[in-house]
Amino acid sequence: MHEPNPASKSLDILMLSPTMFFADYGAHVRILEETVTLQALGHQVTILAYPNGRDIPGVRVHRCWGVPFNYRVIVGSSRHKIYLDVLLAAMSLKHVIQRKPDIIHAHLHEGGLIGWVLSKMTGAPLVFDFQGSLTAEMLDHNFLRANSPFYKFLSWLERRIDDAADVILTSSTHAANLLATEFGVPAARINPTPDCVNADTFCSDRFSIAEKQQLKEQLGLPSGKKIIVYLGVLASYQGTDKLLEALAQLRQARDDFHLLLMGYPGVEHYRAKAHDLGLAEQVTFTNKIMYDEAPRYLALGDIATAPKISATEGSGKILNYMAMALPTVTFNLPVSREFLGDGGIYAADTSSEALAAALNRALDLSAAERAHLGSYLRQRVIRHFSWRRAGEQIESVYRALLAGEPLPASRLKPAVYRLPEKP
Repeated sequence: MHEPNPASKSLDILMLSPTMFFADYGAHVRILEETVTLQALGHQVTILAYPNGRDIPGVRVHRCWGVPFNYRVIVGSSRHKIYLDVLLAAMSLKHVIQRKPDIIHAHLHEGGLIGWVLSKMTGAPLVFDFQGSLTAEMLDHNFLRANSPFYKFLSWLERRIDDAADVILTSSTHAANLLATEFGVPAARINPTPDCVNADTFCSDRFSIAEKQQLKEQLGLPSGKKIIVYLGVLASYQGTDKLLEALAQLRQARDDFHLLLMGYPGVEHYRAKAHDLGLAEQVTFTNKIMYDEAPRYLALGDIATAPKISATEGSGKILNYMAMALPTVTFNLPVSREFLGDGGIYAADTSSEALAAALNRALDLSAAERAHLGSYLRQRVIRHFSWRRAGEQIESVYRALLAGEPLPASRLKPAVYRLPEKP
C-alpha cells in the first residue's frame, strides 16, 4: 500500500478555547470561522472549551466540567477563569491520552499554556493564536494594575507562553510587529493571519428595503434619521463611554442621527449613562445579538463606529462593517488603519471630542458619498480579508510544521492603495 500524500492528508486538529464558546463576540467569532473553514478544507476539528457556551450545528465542542455557582457567560478577564482553566486542563489531558492530535491549535494565553503541556506530552506541534497581549488585556479590563505584584509574574509567564509555541498566528500585522519588537519573538515563528469576514453572509444586498423597514419598526427606530450602528462588547476599553459622550456633544449641534447600540454586558449601566447625558431618545439598546443575526441588524445602518481604545487587541467588527459597505468611524490606531486603509473616517485622537468631530464628518456625507465609500470598503475586504484564504494559509502552516519545513509567507497582508476618486 502507498502512504497517503502528507499534503492531502486530513488532519486531526485539537482547538483549545478557554472561553464559554460560542458567545457571539470577539475571539469567539475567530475561533468559529477558523473551525468552519478548516472543516470545509477536509480537516477534523475538536474544540475544547469552558461550560455554558452556545452550541453551533456542525461544530464539535467538548466542554469541561462546570461548578454549581457559576452559570453566566464570562466576558473578559475574571477570577472564575482560574478554576475553569484547571478543569479545562484536566479534560485536555484526558482527551490527548485517548486521542493524539496532529496539531494543537491554542487560542488565548490560557490555551497557549495548556497547549504547551499537551505538546510536550504528545509531540504534536503547538500553534498559538495570538489576539492581543495577556497583561495589556488585563490592564484594559481593570483586572490588573501595572504596580501590582502579580504584574511582573504574569508578564514573565506571557513571554514564556509566547516562546513555547512552534508558530504564532496573529490577528493583525500590528500584533505581529508587537510580538517581534516588544516580546522578542523571532520573526520566523510569527505568521500574520489577520481577522477576516465572510462577505457572502455579511452583505447588505441580502435584505430588501421592506425587510429593513420592518426591522426598524420592530426596534422603534425613528424615521428620517441617519442610523449609526455599533455591534460588540459594551465596555470602557471598547470606547462605549467615549461614544456616548461624543454623541452628547454632537447633539448640541445636530439632531439628525440615532445610535443603534448592539451588545452586552453592562446594558443597564450604559442605558443609565445615556439617560444622564440626555440621550435617552437618541439611543436604542438591543442587548445581545446572535452572530448569525448580525448582518440583518447591521443592514439598518447608514454609518458604523468602532471606537475601541485598546492598542493591542484586534477589532474584527470593523471587517463586518466593511463587508456591509458601511462608512466606518474609528480611532486612528494601527489595527484600524490595517483594515480600513484610506477608507476610514478617523478621529484625530482618542478623546470623545475628536470622536464627535469624526462622527460629524461621517454624518455630513451625502447618500452618494456614503455609497461610494462603502463600495470601496466592501471591495477591499473581499480582496484582502477572506476566511477561505485565511484557512488555506493556516493549513499551509500546519503542513510546514509537520514536514519540518520553513513557514510559508503570509498571504493576507493587504497592499496599500488609495481610495479612488469620486465618480
